[in-house]
Amino acid sequence: MITPDDLTQFRNAISRFVLLTDADWNLLLPALQYRSLAKNECWIKEGRTATEIGWVLEGNMRHYYTVNGEEKTTYFYFENHFTGSYFSCITGKPSPLTFEALTDCRMIVFAYRKLCDLYDASKTWERFGRLLAEYLAMGLEERMVSLLTLSPEERYQQLLQGNKQKIMERIPQQYIASYLGITPVSLSRIRNRSAKS
Repeated sequence: MITPDDLTQFRNAISRFVLLTDADWNLLLPALQYRSLAKNECWIKEGRTATEIGWVLEGNMRHYYTVNGEEKTTYFYFENHFTGSYFSCITGKPSPLTFEALTDCRMIVFAYRKLCDLYDASKTWERFGRLLAEYLAMGLEERMVSLLTLSPEERYQQLLQGNKQKIMERIPQQYIASYLGITPVSLSRIRNRSAKS
């Protein structure tokens, strides 16, 4: 069940992108649904078409690709994060990603189709969609540049020094290693060298 506090948090998150009038907010409000996930439960599965955008109220999630049977973790989500398989929502094609809860999670979800309808109904919502897309594009570019230009050790240092401290504090080591593109053994060596220096 979505509580009044949950709705306030969610509206505040949207307000980081655009200021909503009550009329704008009421266009989305009836479409909001509550979703809870148990630890290790998948919200979106690779190979299935995604139709929803989510916002994390509580908990940790990750998304990953599967390559030759091996999971490749590429992103983490925490409280106050928008999440979803945007590629699948936009194209209508099966998601290339699986989204898994790493802890019990509480979410607010809504249909991507509803968001598209809001673009046509309100300039404010259209602006929100543009700013959200820009925000996601910046995150993807940052991630891509990191993977292509930095060594695993430099990517690890970036986690320690950047705004991704939650990853170090709350994510199991095997998923951090996957996120960095290395094995857990390599991560352990990097951590030891980092601790000594």
